Amino acid sequence: MVVAEMQSSGNGSSSGGASNGESEESVNVWAKNLEEEFAKLRQVVQKYRYVAMDTEFPGVVAKPTGEFRSASEYQYQLVKCNVDLLKLIQVGLTFFNEDGEKPAGLVTFQFNLKFSLQEDMYAQDSIDMLTSAGIQFKRHEEEGIEVDDFAELLMTSGLVLREEITWITFASSYDFGYLIRVLTNQKLPDEENEFFELMSLYFPKVYDVKYLMKSCKSLKGGLQEVGDSLELERVGAQHQAGSDSDLTGGAFFKMKHIYFDDHIDEENYCGYLFGLRNTYSCNGNGYTVTESSQ
Repeated sequence: MVVAEMQSSGNGSSSGGASNGESEESVNVWAKNLEEEFAKLRQVVQKYRYVAMDTEFPGVVAKPTGEFRSASEYQYQLVKCNVDLLKLIQVGLTFFNEDGEKPAGLVTFQFNLKFSLQEDMYAQDSIDMLTSAGIQFKRHEEEGIEVDDFAELLMTSGLVLREEITWITFASSYDFGYLIRVLTNQKLPDEENEFFELMSLYFPKVYDVKYLMKSCKSLKGGLQEVGDSLELERVGAQHQAGSDSDLTGGAFFKMKHIYFDDHIDEENYCGYLFGLRNTYSCNGNGYTVTESSQ
């Protein structure tokens, strides 16, 4: 979202979820207010357990070499080699309840991580795009959150390792790749199925809006195009993680209402990440890795 310490999106729902008529606010989180804002987040997630998530990262700088058994295997290796090399820039989280309603007041947290254009790797076109979106790289270098501090607080936030939390994302193989790397403090696994085993542990319940679109024939394109098709109002700047997470959550709940009669079948849609072959699905006794039919 637009870079500011605290901002209001005005009255009403910005992204298609129901509104309680209260003002909605987002907060930019830097190192100085990290613990304070995580304390607020821990309170929010007790009642608002649908978490729309987006990340911003410094593009794609490497491609895997060798022979690959499938396009999805190549895609996973592409994610792995870049996530292993690069650093997160932003993480955006927006909270909803099961009816798509947002909490009164603070609804979106945008975490700004430490990133240096002098020391860290990046793709120039991605940095240009993010700069145009309003990301202040000088401030990220000087005031950004240390990734270890973010990982520690995320691990104890009540957001991960819990089947009660539903994650909502858009084409999120890179997003979850970065979060898995942050949480484990290790490079991503060599094999895609091992990655999904970690997904099933840390993020047991995930819906990827881009994957849901395969059953919504009138929807196509990227997040902004989907938002436009669903007549959703964006709050803040495109390509900032807070704004994108807000729009992603709004798209999910409006799609759920319009295309799925307010019920999305978990077996067919939960645990699938767009572009990757493996998935994990609930079998009544936890989660097992299976193969999708993409």
